Amino acid sequence: MTVTLDLSQRAASAPWLAPARYWPELTAATVHLDAPVAAIHLDALRHNSHDMLARAQGTPIRVATKSIRVRSVIEAILATPGYQGVLAYTLAEALWLSDTVDDIVVGYPTADRAAIERLGRSAQYAAKVTVMVDSIAQLDFIDSVIAPNQRETIRVCLELDSSWDAPVLGHLGVWRSPVHTAKAAHALAIAIVSRPGFALVGMMGYEAQIAGVGDKPAGKPVGGRINSWMRKQSIPELAERRAAAVAAVRLVADLEFVNGGGTGSLESTHDDTSVTDIAAGSGFFGGHLFDNYSGFQPAPAAAFALSVVRKPTPEMATLLGGGWIASGPPGVDRMPRIVWPERLQMVPREMAGEVQSPLTGPDAARLAVGDRVWLRHTKSGELSEHVNEFALVDNGTVVDMTPTYRGEGKAFL
Repeated sequence: MTVTLDLSQRAASAPWLAPARYWPELTAATVHLDAPVAAIHLDALRHNSHDMLARAQGTPIRVATKSIRVRSVIEAILATPGYQGVLAYTLAEALWLSDTVDDIVVGYPTADRAAIERLGRSAQYAAKVTVMVDSIAQLDFIDSVIAPNQRETIRVCLELDSSWDAPVLGHLGVWRSPVHTAKAAHALAIAIVSRPGFALVGMMGYEAQIAGVGDKPAGKPVGGRINSWMRKQSIPELAERRAAAVAAVRLVADLEFVNGGGTGSLESTHDDTSVTDIAAGSGFFGGHLFDNYSGFQPAPAAAFALSVVRKPTPEMATLLGGGWIASGPPGVDRMPRIVWPERLQMVPREMAGEVQSPLTGPDAARLAVGDRVWLRHTKSGELSEHVNEFALVDNGTVVDMTPTYRGEGKAFL
């Protein structure tokens, strides 16, 4: 069974707003599949893809593949007007995707010698794939793998540090590029364009302190106010600094694109006129990380169900598996969240385990061996790394099974 994954139409309804209907319907649709079951609700995915386009207000969205890792879903999103190109996470992944995708920016620098050589020796790869750099050392590394006179010209994107150097608090954001100022960006741009074998075609900057930090974390009102203040201070600072850096680089290179942002910053990144496309990925599947944002709320388009396999006591139930942990600082907010049945919680001394996850709570006593429990992942990429395929659910029925990267035999990172 194969269907065309069409996301062009908006969702017909929003059943996820009624959990008592949504999760039992997913159970009924997938009851014939053995756990662990990963499901994508197509109407919820349609809702998320169109909601992000509305939030971006016309600025093209570049699909961040790290948070999806399902090729059919990536291609369906790209077929939807408003989406343009992908932001890959490794060069090997980019080369693999280039069979069907024409505009690929690798979001992180690479030290993959085999992939660099494949890129340099192929006119097709070199025309479609752009690598990320933030230092001369990375250019030197590429040259050491394959000399400029022995390869195709390699397309390069310069990464600008988009973190905020806040008074007193210091560095807020993520530690990525060392290029923080317009002066530093201009100097690196000159170094790139003066090197044979490279073409500077783009710039990128990821404002994690804006896009990746919620302003409404559950049970943390003080933290929410601090995060909201940080976002309000950082947005104008970055807009001014990024505009200056882009202008400085454009003095020496004819840039094709300037990428910025993420799912959590679509509105503010759109407002920055120096940006030509916005990256987004996690918002398509709608992990529970975004429950912490006040300005938008993605639908839980992807989720997974695990089976109860034992009853340690009559009042408890134990799931097989569950430790599908997201990246970031270790904590409860990086763990899967139980969503159905609702009145369940993990045992504090065990929490989500690699092989088992014991549960307590009022509904645990009602669970029997073989029953299903639905969980939501935190971000997105971690879900696809644990399953070989997703069940695509539409109108209460599994209409297709689609492989993840893992299901296609790929593990890029």
